[in-house]
Amino acid sequence: MRPDGNAARDRASGSYTVVRVIARLNVGGPAIHTVLLTAGLNDETFRSILVTGTPGEHEGDMSYLARQHRVEPRIIPEIGRELSWRNDLVAFVKLVRLLRELRPQIVHTHTSKAGAIGRAAAIVAGVPIRVHTNHGLTFRGYFGPLKSWVVVWTERLLGRFTDRVVAISERQRHEICDVHHVMPHRRCAMIPLGFDLRPFTVSENRRGELRRALGCPDGRQLVGIVGRLVPIKNHEMFLEAAGQILNVRTDVGFVIVGDGELRQALERSVHGRALSRHTHFLGWRQDMDAVYADLDVVVLTSIHEGTPVALIEAMAGGRPVVSTDVGGVSDIVEHEKTGLLVSPGDAEGCAQAVLRLLADPSMRERLGREGRKRVLARYGAQRLVGDIRDLYLELLAEKGMRAAAKVPRPPTSLLTT
Repeated sequence: MRPDGNAARDRASGSYTVVRVIARLNVGGPAIHTVLLTAGLNDETFRSILVTGTPGEHEGDMSYLARQHRVEPRIIPEIGRELSWRNDLVAFVKLVRLLRELRPQIVHTHTSKAGAIGRAAAIVAGVPIRVHTNHGLTFRGYFGPLKSWVVVWTERLLGRFTDRVVAISERQRHEICDVHHVMPHRRCAMIPLGFDLRPFTVSENRRGELRRALGCPDGRQLVGIVGRLVPIKNHEMFLEAAGQILNVRTDVGFVIVGDGELRQALERSVHGRALSRHTHFLGWRQDMDAVYADLDVVVLTSIHEGTPVALIEAMAGGRPVVSTDVGGVSDIVEHEKTGLLVSPGDAEGCAQAVLRLLADPSMRERLGREGRKRVLARYGAQRLVGDIRDLYLELLAEKGMRAAAKVPRPPTSLLTT
């Protein structure tokens, strides 16, 4: 097939086309990650195109972030979260057609569903380089035993046709390579996520906005949790801890940011636990810098996590955090140094950790300061774009498509509005 005009121009100018595929731009780290990479890898070397489906009900839509970064996604509505043989087949066919039209040198998929459909389409379309990023481990914790087994074997099969799998933490890389044997170490790169954290570093300028909006009494301390209202996030543990905290002190309010399938059940649980006067459901928010500015402690109670964006953003804002020690959390939070860790499901331990922080302002300040240093050094957008750029150049060199060479990393201005 003859290359289309865009592809021909790309090769004539020495640039390479990257098609990035994600199931949907719902609220969370993967959407932020893919938008920043698409915006940051558009220059004299790479032309990036983002392909995505549409968010499900209650998931929250981050398309506004794409617009802010001047990214115009190609939409294939059938690429969704839920399995559907008809929709998945339609998405596969549409994606194959699009890839044959664009003739990219690299397809880079993100998240499990898009990773399967996107890599299969890339194989059929003859795309020479295929990369997949695991944003969270769906091998366990998300599904039942049978479905988890199918996911593992699908990943092993696709791994045979994938040039690199990108893990976002060392613990995740260990599980991919050593526990589940999806990829050998030599073809599994560890590249942490990256975000535009600057708004959170100056979030103190917005302190007081949320408290005024909520009508919080003077002296009330606020404890918050941020994330999708889904079983894996285990908000019931947060509510159980909230009840135990209020048994000790009543000058505490609780903020739940996010939405999802468990919203109504959690609202009933709040009422049943007599927490209504102390608890605020905020839904999805676009002003997270203002939200974090007024939280005294940020909590995460997940059963499993990859690299939780909520903790990174909170720590960039100087907020002390309490989290369950699951997945890639310990790559971010060092117990007693940049935050406090508790065992999964340990509501009493979570409550004690929060009470300890609420009673000790100097500890909150110390953990917040050290946490900010840690995430700013490791999880910036410019570092992410540079690491992925280097990976692409390495893969192009392996395929004999260009000489291995490092190019200057992009200025920060490329990654922000």
